[in-house]
Amino acid sequence: MTAEVEHLLRVEAPQVLGALVRRFGQFDIAEDAVQEALLAASRAWPVDGVPANPRSWLIRIGYRRMVDLLRSDQARRRREQEAGIAELTMREPARQARPAQETDDTLTLLLLCCHPALSATSQVALTLRAVGGLTTGEIAHAYGTTENTMGTRISRAKQQLARAGARFTPPTDADRDSRTAAVMQALYLIFNEGYTASAGDHLARVDLTREAIRLTRMLRESLPGDAEVTGLLALMLLTESRRPARIGGDDELVPLDEQDRTQWDPDLIREGTELIDSVWSGHEVGPYQLQAAIAAVHAAAPSPEQTDWPQIAVLYLWLERLNPTAPVRLSRVVAIAKAYGPARGLALLDDLNRRHRLDQESLTRQRERAVRAHLLQLTGDAAGAATLYREAAALTDNQVEQRYLVSRADRLTARPDHDG
Repeated sequence: MTAEVEHLLRVEAPQVLGALVRRFGQFDIAEDAVQEALLAASRAWPVDGVPANPRSWLIRIGYRRMVDLLRSDQARRRREQEAGIAELTMREPARQARPAQETDDTLTLLLLCCHPALSATSQVALTLRAVGGLTTGEIAHAYGTTENTMGTRISRAKQQLARAGARFTPPTDADRDSRTAAVMQALYLIFNEGYTASAGDHLARVDLTREAIRLTRMLRESLPGDAEVTGLLALMLLTESRRPARIGGDDELVPLDEQDRTQWDPDLIREGTELIDSVWSGHEVGPYQLQAAIAAVHAAAPSPEQTDWPQIAVLYLWLERLNPTAPVRLSRVVAIAKAYGPARGLALLDDLNRRHRLDQESLTRQRERAVRAHLLQLTGDAAGAATLYREAAALTDNQVEQRYLVSRADRLTARPDHDG
């Protein structure tokens, strides 16, 4: 399957799912039908070519599969009746292969996945699966859990939606804020998985970062006055601006301090900076705005040496108070080390490990070792750094990241006096 077809299927999948959910009102079965339609397209389109109206093609196949799935459930006569009605409807030529609707169902589907009947974790997981197109394994990695556990969680979320009688309709005023927050978290995780893939032989998945940005733009268009939505979009754009410089000529990871900043995308930097400036008040700000502000400080520095690390350290402290998670705490360690030296960074890391066990936390145990290795390297402990680089490499399934960490360890082993 070509990259073009894969991208088209990813874009159209939410629209097809939305059409089936609107017609049949059964999210769990509709998603199975969509997967069947996507599989059929992945086999047929590379051979026969992409149809003139791919969305209608997918919806038609999805409708047929829905009929089959509903008919197979003999335990419920109502489903059989709905299946019969749907089948008769599809036999009418005027109703077959309806033109693709002009509106985009993705946002409504996002909000459906974030139904108040679901827990926050289930909302995000279901959104990532149904709209973001992530595999269960990728979602599990984002949450630091096993694939089986996440698969069970997603299945239960679908069942809960069915029991709650969830409809394909916009949220009410009462639950809009909570559902929007869950949507933002889902989009944030989709972007993160795309920016540094949890597994595979490529550092990033551009299809996911682009999709996350597209969906976040859509969310901002519907909520133009929401400062956190704007902050999230700014964060994505500023982070994505660095992507061209993250991979070297030999497909090797290039750390931030070594990147050629002339390769950073100036248009994305300009747009992202303007967005965060437009909502930054310095008083009441949220986690996404703070992260965007940190990214803007990086983007404003013409060289690594001119980065305002003390300001970044203060912003991370602020962020930690709002969002005291293991990844945020570890990022503050890096900022403190950059601003005030590796010894200060190591002391803070030791303290955080005693109080919060960052070295054991599933979301940070790999990066904790990489950060500690780098700080030990800067203090002259080459042997200790090499050991930790290898431990960090063993804890990631991303092959590009593995090669980078192992190469750091190998260079230190070959040259014990290397100072970084």
